[in-house]
Amino acid sequence: HGDMVRPGLALYGGNPTPGQKNPMHPVAHYMARVLQVREVPAGETVGYGASWMTDRPTLVATIEAGYSEGLMRSLSGRGEAVAHGIRVPIIGRVSMDLITLDVSKAPHTKSGDLVELLGATLTIDEVATAAGTISYEILTSLKPRGGRHYM
Repeated sequence: HGDMVRPGLALYGGNPTPGQKNPMHPVAHYMARVLQVREVPAGETVGYGASWMTDRPTLVATIEAGYSEGLMRSLSGRGEAVAHGIRVPIIGRVSMDLITLDVSKAPHTKSGDLVELLGATLTIDEVATAAGTISYEILTSLKPRGGRHYM
């Protein structure tokens, strides 16, 4: 018994025991660069179709990632990223090449910084839940456009 197993998602750090603490370590990471950071006044909109409106002055970072890299459009207004170890929300719509983040809680974020969209802090399972899908779809959707590094 147990001589042959299929590790499946656990091989990439996904939780093989839903509802329990994940015994696996995340090995798949997705990072993207901050292109610009701007302060947006209260009452302004962000994203296609003016899909998100600021309710206070908001520090908005534009990130070089979008659905062309495999980031799910369903993360629009629902997903998160991690800037300098701080979870920040995706605001507006996930567009083809860009997303925007409210980095007001991480005000030291600047152009050129890397943010985590998947990795040690933001797990495959958390991203899948936010996107309304399963972890396998998150991994299989990622495109090699930005390059892949295997270690």
